[in-house]
Amino acid sequence: MSVLRRKPMAAHDHGGSKLHAVLGPWDLTLLGIGCIIGAGVFVLTGITAANHAGPAVALSFAVAAVACTLTALAYAELAAMMGGAGGAYGYSYAAFGELPAWLVGWNLLLEYALAVSAVAVGWAGYVANALAGFGIAIPSELMASPAEGGLVNLPAVLIIVALGALLAVGVQGSARFNALIVVIKVTVIAIFLVAAFRKIDVANWQPFMPFGWAGVMSGAALIFFAYIGFDAVATAAEEARNPQRDMPIGIIASLVICTILYVLVGLGLTGLAHYSTLNVPSPVAAALLHAGYTWAAVVVAVGAIAGLTSVMLVCYYAQTRVLFAMARDRLIPENMAKLHERRRTPTRLIVISGIVMAAVAGFVPLEQIAQLVNIGTLSAFAFVCAGVLMLRYTHPEFERPFRTPGAPITTTLGVLACLYLMINLPAATWIRFVVWIGVGLLVYFGYSHRASNLSRTGVATP
Repeated sequence: MSVLRRKPMAAHDHGGSKLHAVLGPWDLTLLGIGCIIGAGVFVLTGITAANHAGPAVALSFAVAAVACTLTALAYAELAAMMGGAGGAYGYSYAAFGELPAWLVGWNLLLEYALAVSAVAVGWAGYVANALAGFGIAIPSELMASPAEGGLVNLPAVLIIVALGALLAVGVQGSARFNALIVVIKVTVIAIFLVAAFRKIDVANWQPFMPFGWAGVMSGAALIFFAYIGFDAVATAAEEARNPQRDMPIGIIASLVICTILYVLVGLGLTGLAHYSTLNVPSPVAAALLHAGYTWAAVVVAVGAIAGLTSVMLVCYYAQTRVLFAMARDRLIPENMAKLHERRRTPTRLIVISGIVMAAVAGFVPLEQIAQLVNIGTLSAFAFVCAGVLMLRYTHPEFERPFRTPGAPITTTLGVLACLYLMINLPAATWIRFVVWIGVGLLVYFGYSHRASNLSRTGVATP
């Protein structure tokens, strides 16, 4: 049997289970920016500069962007050729078959669900601090999980419920809301850059690489995870008006724009304050206050809240689209993929996902499992890069509206970069990852393999 079990752009042939194709290249680009730029730019930049790279944190951003670009180009080729709502899950199905695709989808579910839950907890903290500035205090028992001495993290639960309702209304409305949030947080970053470059002290950039090249590389390994949002764009292929053209634009443009902003923030932050002073929870606010900008806390709070909101929205969206693709392949119950007749949104999946993520955010402390997001993402990235190589070999005849430049060299480097970063994650993360994979295999062989379309008909998606 051929390795390819679904034809290119098959996702547009599903009749009653077809999502609305309403997104253009600008919508997709903003979707990527919405997920890539979060609170990390306000926190991770300072920590990386102080502990790893110094002012060369800007160079760390550039190095990490190169590694991400290798993966983004692979995503762009497969998104333009394959389409579909499942992103890396669908591409892995086409290249490697059902079991590897199941494991990639299983890891994507972990990535997006934990990302939304963890970010919701951070969002709740920022909102509580902002409200405290207006004299409004949220009771402590409603800001912490039972394991942390509280009852429930109520703001975290409520934001997930609100975003779920927004997604249920329709992808076009969600895209417009995301666009608004992106405008707000990019404006906040622009305000910071203007303020920072007005008071740059070039002496703070000396020495530029205090930790050497090794520091730049270790900083790049840490900073890499500030970029892991562009993969969510790939899950929107079925809702793109012209996926063959628009998906590569959305994936690559969002990565380029965010890289430029990240590099500028790194230079501005380390020029505004000495890198050794930036190992604090809110380095951007600290640097602005040090420079005499007393409004810093308000600006950073607005930017962080906006950033976290859009990250949650796009990750929540991506989670439901991966589940939607898996349900159509009957790897999970098919009735979960039922769409609302008028809005054409997978309402059941939105509700079920929201309940799970709200429960995790509200009742479970996430510190010990948050790194699973990183390893799950990197494993999916590696499969996507390898998928380009596999399909170039097994199906060279298929039309490729976008071709990854330099393949197979660039895609091989992409696989190696992902594996290198995975190897450098803590051993405890690997143990939890193996346990998660073990649970996924039990679910697959206990239910999914027997129920799937491939098992019944020999074809993944009708």
